[in-house]
This record gives sequence, C-alpha cells and structure tokens, in this order.
Amino acid sequence: MLSKFKRLSANQFTLLITLFYVCVFNIPLFEIVKQGMENQGEVNLGFIASFPLFLICALGIIFSLFSVKFVLKPFFILLTLLSSSVFFAALKYGVVFDTGMIENTLQTNKAEAFTYINWASTVNFILTGLLPAYLIYRLDIEYKPMWKELGHKLGFMAILLTIIGGIAFFFFQNFVAFGRNNDEIKHYVIPTYFVGSAAKYINIHYLQKPLVYKQLGLDAKNTSVNANGKPNLLVLVVGETARAMNYQYYGYDRPTNAHTQDLGLISFADVASCGTATAVSLPCMFSQMTREQYEPRRARAQDSVLDVLRHAKLTVNWLDNDSGCKGVCDRVDFVQIDLSSDPKQCSGDYCLDQVLLDKLDDELALDSREDRVIVLHLIGSHGPTYYLRYPDDHRYFEPDCQRSDIQNCTNEQLVNTYDNSLRYTDYILSQVVKKLAAQQSRFDTGMLYVSDHGESLGEKGMYLHGAPYAMAPKEQTQVPMLAWLSPDFASDNNLSLSCVAEHAKQGGFSHDNLFSSLLGLMNVQTQAYDAGLDMFAGCRN
Repeated sequence: MLSKFKRLSANQFTLLITLFYVCVFNIPLFEIVKQGMENQGEVNLGFIASFPLFLICALGIIFSLFSVKFVLKPFFILLTLLSSSVFFAALKYGVVFDTGMIENTLQTNKAEAFTYINWASTVNFILTGLLPAYLIYRLDIEYKPMWKELGHKLGFMAILLTIIGGIAFFFFQNFVAFGRNNDEIKHYVIPTYFVGSAAKYINIHYLQKPLVYKQLGLDAKNTSVNANGKPNLLVLVVGETARAMNYQYYGYDRPTNAHTQDLGLISFADVASCGTATAVSLPCMFSQMTREQYEPRRARAQDSVLDVLRHAKLTVNWLDNDSGCKGVCDRVDFVQIDLSSDPKQCSGDYCLDQVLLDKLDDELALDSREDRVIVLHLIGSHGPTYYLRYPDDHRYFEPDCQRSDIQNCTNEQLVNTYDNSLRYTDYILSQVVKKLAAQQSRFDTGMLYVSDHGESLGEKGMYLHGAPYAMAPKEQTQVPMLAWLSPDFASDNNLSLSCVAEHAKQGGFSHDNLFSSLLGLMNVQTQAYDAGLDMFAGCRN
C-alpha cells in the first residue's frame, strides 16, 4: 500500500502538492477572503465555492511548469520550506512578504532572527515544512518517455484551463468586483506573491546595472556664527518600532512618557513614516527623496543628509544598538555596539539601550570645538521580544508578556510589555536631554527623536510591522517625533521655541521633513536644502 502511495505520476504529484498549498498554506488568504465577503453583503454562493477551485487550477498550472524530471524535487522542497515560514508569519502575525519585507528579512542579523524562533514557529516548521519536504524527497515519481510525458502534462494543464474558463464564464464579474474592492488579497497568495517579490528584489539589487553614484550638497557650507562662542551639538535619536498612538504626548491614557514630561520636549503631531520596516524607512528618511519619490536603488546611489553635513565640515558620528544603518552611515564615523561589551547591559544576543548612553558619555568627553551631529540608533521596542528591551526595574506595567510567541499572550500582557519598552525608551531620551543640558557651558545642545515605523499589536489580526504601505494600518505608519532644544541653541540659531511648539501641534509631518530639517537646524546652506520641508523654517528669524 505504501509503495503504491509513494509511486506517483508527475501530474498526480502536481495535484497533491497544489491541494496541500491551497488547503494549508493559503489559510491566511481565505481569512482575508472571508472578511471581504462579509463586508460585501450578499454574495453569490456559486462564486464562493468557485474561489478555492480557481486557486487550485491556477496554482496547478504554475506548478506543472516545474513538475519535470531533475527539477521537481529540489524545487518543491525549497519552495515548501520557504512557504512554511511565510505561512506562519502570515497566519500568526498578519505579515505580508512584499519586496520591502524581503529586504528587511535579508538584512536581519542573527540575534534579531533568533527572536522569532519559539515553540509555535518550530512546530509549524516541522509539520508544514520539514515533514512535507521529507515526503517529497522520499516519493517515487514515475516519468514517462519525454514526448508522452509532455502530452500528459499539456492535457492536464488543458483540463485546468478549461475549468478556469468555466469559472470565468459564470463568475467573471464577481471576481472583478471582489478583486477591485479587496485588492490586498493578492498579497496573501502563497507562494506566488512572495516568490514574485523575491524575484523583484533580486532584479533590483543584483540584475539591474548599478546607477552612477551621485553626490549631493557639494556646495554645502556651515553658516553657523556661534555668536556665544559655543559650537552646536545635536543628538539625533532614531527609534525602533515605536507607534504614536501609545505615546502619552499624543493623548494615550498611560504614563509612557513619564520620564520626559517635565523636560520641555516638543511633540510633533501626525507624523507619518516613510515605510513600515527599518530596511525601507531608514534609508528613505535620510535621503533627499520623499516617500512618493523613494526608490531603494536610487537611495543607495546618492548621498544621504549625513554626507551633506560632512560636506559642510561638520563632525558626524553614528552609534548603533540595532541592526545597522542600512547604508545611510557608510561614509561617516560608525560604531556598532558589541553585544558582549557590557555584562550588565548585554546578553551576547542583544544590549539594552543604556549602552548608547555610556557611548554618548565617551563622545561628550572629547575636546571638540566643531559643530557636531551624533546619531543614536536604538533597539527601542523591537519585537516580538519586547520584554527584552527593558530591564526588570523598568517593568512598570504588569503583567507583561515574557515570551516571543506574542500571539499567545493576552492583549493586556502584550500591550503592557510594549508600553514598558516605550517607557524605557522615554527614560533613555530623558537621560540624553539631561546629559546635553549638562554640556551647555561647552555646546549649544539639542535633541531630535523620531521612530522608523510603528507596530501592530493584534489589531485586525495583525502583529509586528512590514505591511505593504498601501494597506498598512495607522499603527504601523504613525510614529512619534520629539524635539528638545536648549535656550542657547534656539537663540544662537534664531529659533523661537514657542513658535516651534505651536507649529508642531498643527501636524501633517513625515519622514520627508528630516533631510532639510537637519540641515536647517545645523545652519547648513546648500541647494540640496528645501525650506518647504524644514519643520523649523517658519520659526527662524
């Protein structure tokens, strides 16, 4: 009996693997389809029944192209292992693997990747990845002589095409209308969407001819007069995975900003991120391009705002406690925190953001008389292991979720854990401000904080981040932006703090503002500067 099961024709295998993909890997797709049909109201029952049949036929035709000798087993083993991981991410976290998420995944470091491994993901990979892959390896596929095999394959595909034609004849208008109203469903088809995204990523990064590198702001000049005899020092803090809706500054009813409330920070309302993942947002926010203009290929082939600051002879340093600067800081002084450098703050796999404060102390101790920008890249609220982002003495909201499979925590535990990470980031910001305030005899000091993207915490079944921007919820795109400027920094740079505070309340900001706002704050004059995107321009005398 087993030997009969193991011996299959190529067409039989294609049908079986297609049924497996439709019935297992596309469960997240059918959840989205179900929601769409519920929102649509009255739906033709025949159309509902035809949907999985159409998917079986469409995938069957595609899979038939790869169900050939010497290709079948390696192709479907690899595809099944990859699809297993994509399926789990979509099912448990609502994650969609578009090109941005592919890029974010490939740029993930080892320590970050291990945070996604837990019992749930391991069991899923064994049952839907390793076990099917092993069965494919063990199967005995019977191939006919070449021309006979080709004839059988074409006949099989013709049957599937005929069924698709019949479905189209009866339900074409239903599919068109449903697809128009639920465009996001294509993002959940496994494996076609993530394979297409991967192909697009490979084409962009490896197959296209590299663009000629373009330097920006070569005319940049530092016009600071330093009237009071002190150079400017700005600390730019780049947050990780902080969403605005959980910030006390924006009306959240929990004390997530208790540490900075009395320090005079200015909060900018209604700030949109450039992307929903670090690999997109980071290079985008530091580029001259707006979100609508942004292209990763172009961003890699031209200067960032940090380079323009360097052209103006400013000192620029990047201190990183996250997964790197994604190419933004390649031409400035860069320090990646050693994950084993501090036994009190580091575990070997991650470090608390306190280590950046220690590094900042070292930088502030240097005898420097130049205008300077220091970038601190936090690990912030990086999930799913939010509980690793704050020490025990900062567990303010309890009970929290002390595990990485966050979908198995209660909503209260999950939100408590995430809010603890935000509150700890707020503590880090308070310490940055206090350190800068203590340096006012030597520097005119300021701090600007902005997060790279937001986070979903189970709303609409979505967790984490990385959703395609067009369908991303506000939880993933609305981020906090805060500023603290010392009185001397403001006066020496002709800024009215009351004006800045009033302007910040108006909202309508985004990562698009960062490039020119940094140049404006540091008094850098260049044709690359756009006053219309400088958040502080209207408050400068």
